[in-house]
Amino acid sequence: MFKKIMVVNRGEVARRIFRACRELGVRSVAIYSEVDRSAPWARLADESYQLDGVTARETYLNQEAIFRIAKLAGVDAIHPGYGFLSENAEFAEACAARGFHFIGPTPAAMRALGSKSEARLLARQVNVPVIPGVDGVEHSDAGLAALAGEIGYPVLIKASAGGGGKGMRVVWSPEEFQGALHTARNESRSSFGSDHVLIEKYFTEIRHVEVQVLGDRHRNIVHLFERECSVQRRHQKIIEESPSPALTADLRQRMTAAALALARAVGYISAGTVEFVVTPDNQFYFLEMNTRLQVEHPVTELVTGIDIAAWQIRLAAGEPLTFSQADLTQRGHALECRIYAEDPAHNFLPSIGEVVFYRPPMGPGVRVDDGIEAGTQVSPYYDPMLAKVITWGDDRPEAIRKMIRALQDTVVLGVTTNIPYLIDILQHPAFVAGYFGTSFLGEHYADWLPPVDSSNSTWLAIAAFEALRGGVARPAGGDAPGSPAQPDPWQDTTGWRG
Repeated sequence: MFKKIMVVNRGEVARRIFRACRELGVRSVAIYSEVDRSAPWARLADESYQLDGVTARETYLNQEAIFRIAKLAGVDAIHPGYGFLSENAEFAEACAARGFHFIGPTPAAMRALGSKSEARLLARQVNVPVIPGVDGVEHSDAGLAALAGEIGYPVLIKASAGGGGKGMRVVWSPEEFQGALHTARNESRSSFGSDHVLIEKYFTEIRHVEVQVLGDRHRNIVHLFERECSVQRRHQKIIEESPSPALTADLRQRMTAAALALARAVGYISAGTVEFVVTPDNQFYFLEMNTRLQVEHPVTELVTGIDIAAWQIRLAAGEPLTFSQADLTQRGHALECRIYAEDPAHNFLPSIGEVVFYRPPMGPGVRVDDGIEAGTQVSPYYDPMLAKVITWGDDRPEAIRKMIRALQDTVVLGVTTNIPYLIDILQHPAFVAGYFGTSFLGEHYADWLPPVDSSNSTWLAIAAFEALRGGVARPAGGDAPGSPAQPDPWQDTTGWRG
């Protein structure tokens, strides 16, 4: 096992990995930007070092600075989390060249599966169904327009590299094609350094279902069943669950077998996720593979009992899997909701500022992965996700009820969040019944406005906010929220913390 791991990431995923390190008896190292210098997640690490700058490029993508700190801290492994450098094969190779273990798959597997075009070719070779489409690198713009017509509109233009909806455009008619192609290529070049795009058939009614896999260096590969990820806004998932309410036992078996075939084809090591789209007639097609830890991994952890974050570290250290496919089952139902600092009533405008009060939910069957506390600054430089609330129940209705209660109990003051939006979605009859696809939010929540709520919890939150804004007297025996800030050794940048 490794002696010391540096996490080159931030927020809730950094905190999640630090906890896994602590449970494995491994020392951990945090890096943080100037904006994140007082972040609570960095305090969970055994050591913390500041990066100069505030933007992602200056900090969490700055490989020169990362390797300098890794050498200074004496780490033997580097964990990329998700986002940032997590699917960068060149970074994985650079880690190895400098004597650091990269906690993730091999660079060869990342290249084979990280490129959507290469992954499509590999999927065809192992008889995994792929969405009808063409590789843009092989054709001129005029040729692509002609092929799009042959595929049949609507079509989807998407970047071969990256994800998160960047470099992606749905085209409904031939007249829109060239403009959409130009925009998608520019966005892809800006986000991923490449204008390589694919053209695929766009299905108007689909579900997005993914399969979690784990592979070790001893050629053992298992799946941890599926996650339903169809509730998306602009191709960004906001609610995930496991099991999927759409899968029959037969469809689950065929999809998990396809995921394992793809992973075995490259000798996959580490945690990875194979994503599929499922049509109303129960046909499925390979979409892409994410060669990293997924944001939504907690729902799989809750229904299988497997600590995916810890196993990702153990697999990178060369340990074999201690369980087989026959040992794995799904138990109960789990949901995850992503809490963002954004305003759903105003086109999801990011909400920037200070979190002046934060109270996460608690209770049986409730888990919270977060990276904030009172005093956290929400900046415009990074993803606005604040926390993930995860619930588990014996069945789906119970998990939904627990989630609604947990979100109602969550208080974040100082910035606007999407919590009321999430609660509305969870109560929609179609969601409750399990009848929804990737177009669900666009069809039902395009003009969403928050409901008028006069509940006691809302008024208490308003009162708390007003009290915090005006200052609160300190009671005898301790500090109160809103009292003058006390000296904080974690804000000290002297040599003891790097």
